Amino acid sequence: MRRSPDPPRVPEGSQAAPHRRGSRVVFFGSFVVGILVSWELVKLIGGDPWRYFGMTWRPPLKFWFASDVNLPHVWAIVARIFQPLTSGSGESLGSYLFWQSLYTWREALIGFVVGGILGIAIATAFVHFSLVERAFLPYVVASQTIPIVALAPMIVFFVGHNITAVVIIATYLSFFPVTIAMLRGLRSPDPRALELMRSYAATRRAVLFKVRFPASVPYLFTAMKITATASVVGAIVGEGPGGIQAGLGRAILFFSQSYSIAPEKLWAAILFTAVLGIAFYAIIRALEARILRGRPEGAGA
Repeated sequence: MRRSPDPPRVPEGSQAAPHRRGSRVVFFGSFVVGILVSWELVKLIGGDPWRYFGMTWRPPLKFWFASDVNLPHVWAIVARIFQPLTSGSGESLGSYLFWQSLYTWREALIGFVVGGILGIAIATAFVHFSLVERAFLPYVVASQTIPIVALAPMIVFFVGHNITAVVIIATYLSFFPVTIAMLRGLRSPDPRALELMRSYAATRRAVLFKVRFPASVPYLFTAMKITATASVVGAIVGEGPGGIQAGLGRAILFFSQSYSIAPEKLWAAILFTAVLGIAFYAIIRALEARILRGRPEGAGA
């Protein structure tokens, strides 16, 4: 009697991975809903009086920060997104902010890529030359102690009012997490693998590309998820002093000048900024799940 073949082995944890991803989505959605519900509860208890379906609600308390100017209703912000940008304009606020988001994302993406390449190069140099690491690593760490708000005008002064200054600012916020994560990742391979490569008289370049880089990929993605949002912040901060006439940074400055008249516009710009950062993070997370499929989750944490 022939023995039936054994069923294929399923990698440990692979079946639980979709469940964990689904749990994260549910948790994130619940968190967002919780914020919105809390927002409206504060308005319900201590906001300004408001009318709904012909009925007037007068909150029992009065919170100074919960007025319609300081804290507009969520539905008022959402409704404003679909209204014209200005009186008589054929473009809606949502359409305007969408295109400004794409402009800012382009700047952030360039800074993200340049910062990533710079961080990988610095980490590679530190791993191979300990003297260089001891000499320059303290300065790399110290560079992050300078507030970006103070550094941005200086960069604009030296580079000029153009997109290059914005990209440099986004790069500044992107290279550090990649440098530190890759420094750890390049040193993470199994010592036995490194010893085996040395026994074959492998060059440093062969060891780097065949052992160190593959082992550091999970660490790189951990850093990239951080820099995805940091690059967006850097681009938005740089658009102000950079004199860029487009982007979310310019929109935020423009809407802040008329905040007392139309506060919903500024809140809508903030909403699009948050969505842009979350979307960029989600793209990197999807690439990580695709490329690191089959590896133990959290290998680079």
